[in-house]
Amino acid sequence: MPTTTSWKLTSLLIFFTFFCCSFSYTFTIINNCPHTIWPGTLSGSGSPPLATTGFRLDTGQSIKLTTVPGWSGRIWARTGCTFDATGVGKCQTGDCGGRLECQGNGAAPPTSLFEITLGAGNGQDFYDVSMVDGYNLPLLALPRGVYGDACNSTGCITDINRGKNLFKVQLYHK
Repeated sequence: MPTTTSWKLTSLLIFFTFFCCSFSYTFTIINNCPHTIWPGTLSGSGSPPLATTGFRLDTGQSIKLTTVPGWSGRIWARTGCTFDATGVGKCQTGDCGGRLECQGNGAAPPTSLFEITLGAGNGQDFYDVSMVDGYNLPLLALPRGVYGDACNSTGCITDINRGKNLFKVQLYHK
């Protein structure tokens, strides 16, 4: 029987925050899906990896990851994963080389992607939600500035396969 859910925050949330003195950005990733997800991260060429490149998030859990201006990369949610004690396993969607930590491996399609480049060139941030590698979960990106100012959100808040679930990305920029 289909389940209906409002988009009230059933999502993955990533905030990025830029601090003028420390020059860092913080991504806050929140799983508001009604099931466990395993987010993966992939840094772009020349960008350092985030502190973790793969991890488990149960419903309602969150994690904060910090990076530097100029960072470029992707964040996505994997589903249906099983891993052993050494981090070896597989995911039904978004798998990244059969490991809990993606370690430089991208997501196997189908995967909804959050893509971002922070403070490149003229200091502007660029971000999008992409279905270029297929679709596995709803995804919404919500950027926020240090003073509470917000930019336009982007993404798909409906499960286009089933009409339910959502993971959301919020970005805070300080």
